Amino acid sequence: MGKIPKTMCGVVLLGHGGPEMLQYRDDLPVPHPHDGEVLIRVAAAGVNNTDINTRTAWYSKGDQDSGDASWSGQALHFPRIQGADVCGAIVEVGDGVERTRIGERVLIEPCIRESRGHLLETPWYFGSECDGGFADYATVAARHAYPVESPLSSLELASFPCSYSTAENMLTRTGARDYEVVLITGASGGVGSAAIQLAKARGAYVIAVTSPTKADDLRGIGADKVILRGDDYAETLGQNSVDVVIDLVGGPQWGGLLEVLRPHGRYGVSGAIGGPLVELDIRTLYLKDLSFFGCTVLEPDVFANLVTHINDGRIVPLIAETYPIQQIAEAQASFGKKTHIGKIVLQVDRT
Repeated sequence: MGKIPKTMCGVVLLGHGGPEMLQYRDDLPVPHPHDGEVLIRVAAAGVNNTDINTRTAWYSKGDQDSGDASWSGQALHFPRIQGADVCGAIVEVGDGVERTRIGERVLIEPCIRESRGHLLETPWYFGSECDGGFADYATVAARHAYPVESPLSSLELASFPCSYSTAENMLTRTGARDYEVVLITGASGGVGSAAIQLAKARGAYVIAVTSPTKADDLRGIGADKVILRGDDYAETLGQNSVDVVIDLVGGPQWGGLLEVLRPHGRYGVSGAIGGPLVELDIRTLYLKDLSFFGCTVLEPDVFANLVTHINDGRIVPLIAETYPIQQIAEAQASFGKKTHIGKIVLQVDRT
């Protein structure tokens, strides 16, 4: 695999704030794999909401210095190497890991339950509570590095971990299954477009919410019906017409999602790009016997199931744009415009 250098290139987050808090450096120390860990040469890393939300302290319910500005509600330590969507190859292993793993091409599970040989009481997010993949090298517990056997490029594979595992987790938590009607908001984004494909793989009938310019693209990846952002859900679909809602938006239309859920319907949420504060009529919740699922920490089998889908070719990557890692600020600015479908990915390996 070649000699491992002592220093590497990468992007460090210096603190909460705008893109000026991201600094590209060429003198970062290469991490050393501790017991039970592997060292990964990063090839590509995707851009996602969590990286930006963490940088801007969006998760904090107070101000950005209140100590709860990460997805887990813990204070962050700076400088931090972000980057949760990682594809790369194992180049070294720590004690307790078979050396036969060296050379494996892997995807990193972004929900971290083990670090430096210790189980974590509260899971971490790769690139948040620990350093991630916006650098030449990264370490992670061996259990979180999943071998992948696929003809897809590293850029394509790096589009999968966060978005697709989040989508699969939401579908798992809500129990979406054959012949059920699944409504997906924010359907053109990375998680939304992943949810379309994964819901179809379960045999569901999929309704996607998007803008007019993206409707045909979402039909092309499996959406059975497309409704437009801003449409009244009940008027368009009819009350009590949906079994499962996969919500990534929140915002002022949120109450309408509960109106279209059938009695005993299930609602899963893992995003609030339309606004985090919503109005709930509790009568709708209890009179319809609805179940609500907040979805952040991955269920134990979710990432393994996702890798199986990838290896079997049952899902396809959706790459909107690629950038060299040095242009991370431009990549995140493009991400924030929300005009793309699928994922924006950074190329880390410069060879």
